[in-house]
Parts: sequence; C-alpha cells; structure tokens
Amino acid sequence: MTDLFSIAGKTALVTGGSRGIGRMIATGYVEAGAKVYVSSRKADACDELAAELSKIGVCIALPADLSTESGCRALATAVAEREPALHILVNNAGNTWGAPFAEFDDAAWDRVLSLNVKGVFHTTKFLTPLLRGASSPDDPARVINIGSVDGIAVSVLESYSYGASKAAVHHLTRHLAKRLAPSITVNAIAPGPFESKMMAATLEAFGDQIAANAPLKRIGRPDDMAGAAIYLASRAGAYLTGAIIPVDGGIATVGG
Repeated sequence: MTDLFSIAGKTALVTGGSRGIGRMIATGYVEAGAKVYVSSRKADACDELAAELSKIGVCIALPADLSTESGCRALATAVAEREPALHILVNNAGNTWGAPFAEFDDAAWDRVLSLNVKGVFHTTKFLTPLLRGASSPDDPARVINIGSVDGIAVSVLESYSYGASKAAVHHLTRHLAKRLAPSITVNAIAPGPFESKMMAATLEAFGDQIAANAPLKRIGRPDDMAGAAIYLASRAGAYLTGAIIPVDGGIATVGG
C-alpha cells in the first residue's frame, strides 16, 4: 500500500509545463521522484523552470511549438533521442481567446483549435511508441489531457473557441482511451479556476465572486492539481481510463 501513489522512477513529459497548471504538475512530479521533461514554446521559460526544479530532482527543458503537426513530431523525436520509453504524457499546452460574439473570427478559432485539440492528438500519436515501451500489464503508460470546467459548463466569458476546444479534448480523451487500451490509459483533468497567467485577469476582476460561488469556496491551489495528476499517473489510477475528472471545487455541479 505504501507505493500505491508512487511515481518515483517514472519518466514524464509535461507540455505547456513552464507556467500555470503545467508548472504545478511538473513541480509535483519532480517532488514525487519522477524524471520530468518540460516543454513550451519559450525556451527561456523552460530553461528557468528546469534549473529551479533540478535543485530538488530531475527536470529537463525541451522547448517546442505544438500548434503544428511538425512541431509535435519534432518534440516526440527529441524525447526519443533521450529516452527509450515514456511512462507519462501530460498534454497541457493550450491557448485561449476572448472577443465579442460579432467579432469572433477565424483567427480566434484556428489558433485555439490548432494547439488545444490538434496538438493533443498529434503529440499523443507521435509519442505512442515510447508510451507503449513503458507499459506493463499491471502498470500501463498514462496520457493525461488537461481539459477545463469550461468544456463541461458554459462560461460567462465570451471564449467560444476555448470552451468548444476543451469539450473536444474531453471527447478525444474517451476516443483515445478506447483506441490505445490496454497498454495506455487516457484520462483528462478538467480544472476550474487556478492562479495562472491565463486566468490572471479573470481572477483579478472576479476572483472573490468565483470563490464565493464555488461549493468549496476557494480558488484551486497547486497541490490540488499536482495531487490529481499524481493519482492518475500512479498505480492507484491504473484501472481508470476514459474519465474526465473535474478539479474545480464543485463549480461544474452548479453550472459554472
């Protein structure tokens, strides 16, 4: 029982790992004894986090642009050059966009869907051989997609492409779970409000109101996200696939 939630010795890749929710997960994984690769578009941000987390464990920067299929392939190749297998893939890289309904144009859709949906698919596709290489019958490899409560309940914000993209991520999670079983499990975390660059303006303007309306009466903390991601990556989560887990303080239960 003592190792039920252990991920010590596993190798993980966290995309969008240099800030926000990705940073929370990467930090939790390193602290739990995993070897963690962090990826984002900005090489300096990846290098900065890798240097910080390397003081407590093993963290390596692998910058990449996952908004294109070729970028996803390049990241998978870079991982394969360094590792014979990959135990955990966290697909967290994502964009958002807000604009009034009448002004919501193609750019608002293309930028968000390319990274949030196609990026998840292509990254998983290209890393599947490495994931299968890490799998065993009692401990399959893991893909953890980061969706959103906005893919479950309708947001009050005019972020049409973001909410639609995250709903797509949730369904893609189920589709991939069926396709990649039994050697790889695929689950999604649907975060509610957490302190991140993406949420900064919203929390500054409405943070107190959001917390007051949440059944658990607070904003998410880094340990809340790390705990869910560690559970899904550990032996405790080995029999779970195709699930969408809201980590949102109960917001989805009251409609956003």
